[in-house]
Amino acid sequence: MTRPFDPQRLQFYLTIPSPCPYLPDRMERKIFTQLDPLSGPHLNNYLTHAGFRRSQNVIYRPACEACRECKSLRIYTPGFTPSKSFRRTLNRNKDLSREVVEPLATREQFALLHQYLNTRHEGGGMSDMDFYRYEMMVEQCASDTEIVEYRDADARLVACALIDVLQDGLSMVYSFFDTDITNRSMGNFMILDHIKRCVALGQPNLYLGYWVEGSPKMDYKSRFQPCEILGADGWRRLQS
Repeated sequence: MTRPFDPQRLQFYLTIPSPCPYLPDRMERKIFTQLDPLSGPHLNNYLTHAGFRRSQNVIYRPACEACRECKSLRIYTPGFTPSKSFRRTLNRNKDLSREVVEPLATREQFALLHQYLNTRHEGGGMSDMDFYRYEMMVEQCASDTEIVEYRDADARLVACALIDVLQDGLSMVYSFFDTDITNRSMGNFMILDHIKRCVALGQPNLYLGYWVEGSPKMDYKSRFQPCEILGADGWRRLQS
């Protein structure tokens, strides 16, 4: 059971400055609030549309004093037409099966996450995650959440995506995959597959978190056209 939230009762907090992970020689701060188990899904919908991002039961957005480069990005799914390279990515992964499952942590998922973090994000904030913390990440979230599993022809788990279901689309909260598979472009494939999911569900938007112009870590997001970024005047089309 959920209940509508009261915006006047929300309490926001501000983090201390820390090094920016996207732009060199800059510091970042975030404003955040907690998601309540009863009102969490409503609040997650409302604040995601306003440029916030969920991490477990915290929802946050950048609040840097001297920088406004982090912009929320979403793909307008009805207008998306895959490029030639994206069509190749889809064709390379036609053998994979997709299953949407309940947000329950499994040892199989965690083993894949562990391999992904050790390969792609060694020394990062999640690199020391144990299974208990993974359970909290997946199961103790006050939102309408699901896990999408991808398996190959041998039923081997090769990729997972943690997805929030919103009123106007889907939000890709976190995804991970077998990094030993180098010819599938799994990160791009999961985005392409969720564009297809949004279209099938009749939902117009796929939220991808933040985009920072000039950041090599973020460049890939702007390739999914048409997409929109959130600015002071609301959502507007990002030109490729």
